[in-house]
Amino acid sequence: MKHLLTTADLSYADALSILDTADQMASVSSRSVKKLPALRGRTVVNLFFEDSTRTRISFETAAKRLSADVINFSAKGSSVSKGESLKDTAQTLMAMSADAVVIRHGASGAPQQLASSGWIDAAVVNAGDGKHEHPTQALLDAMTLRRVRAQREGRPSTGMDLEGMHVVIVGDVLHSRVARSNVWLLNTLGARVTFVAPPTLLPVGMDHWPCEVSYDLDEVLAQRPDAVMMLRLQSERMNAAFFPSEQEYTRAWGLTPERVAALDAMDAPTVIMHPGPMNRGLEISSEAADSPRSTVLAQVANGVSVRMAVLFLLLSGDESTPSLSDN
Repeated sequence: MKHLLTTADLSYADALSILDTADQMASVSSRSVKKLPALRGRTVVNLFFEDSTRTRISFETAAKRLSADVINFSAKGSSVSKGESLKDTAQTLMAMSADAVVIRHGASGAPQQLASSGWIDAAVVNAGDGKHEHPTQALLDAMTLRRVRAQREGRPSTGMDLEGMHVVIVGDVLHSRVARSNVWLLNTLGARVTFVAPPTLLPVGMDHWPCEVSYDLDEVLAQRPDAVMMLRLQSERMNAAFFPSEQEYTRAWGLTPERVAALDAMDAPTVIMHPGPMNRGLEISSEAADSPRSTVLAQVANGVSVRMAVLFLLLSGDESTPSLSDN
């Protein structure tokens, strides 16, 4: 694996390799010394052209726990704001001997361009590009689902796929790179995916996606799915009215206290997921976000483990089990 640009390119074996390595990395977080020497002497650049909190900090934490040197680059306050091109920025970073570039960009395809252009000779990790993909988010979601399944079945998550699990993804699919990455990865791992959204928030061309589509959240929740993932309404990407009002959206497609109570009454196994940031009271209620069903904080923790695994596999040149020794 030279780059991580899209989950559509991940084979079943690749996906399991990353997730199994992430399981190994997770043990580091519970130790007194949260460090591995695996990437000592390597340099990881976080190249963020869009605002980010969770993803940037998660990648930074992951790289530092592997003992890599980290350079954080933000477009704001840099030469990018003066008109510098992606090519010139990338080549500047290569002059600093970057080994990996983690890039978030508002333009779909920017990471692919960086990886294939010949401008740099470094591993490229897509940390979110426009409305296209966000592969490490899908991987951390899959890790979370594997751990949910492992706990239910009383067996280790290592080597486990998601065969037979039903995952419902609700909300602004049209603008969501998380939804696009998840549908391909969850399908590769054997899960059944159902999207639920108003018709105006579903993209054209979904006939080719490996998923089902519904407009009725209550009907789908009555099927007692294994997980329901709520997507944020991305108002910053909307330049038109996609639904009558926020109140109407919440009534029809929000995970309200009443819907959480209905899941409890059905004794449904459903866990509640959200990639963040959450709009509490809009797509998800506080009762849902803070309920025992919520995996939101577990997703954040798993994100560090997954990003450690991705950086390790890309930069170590060794896809065997990582050494967890401090030395």
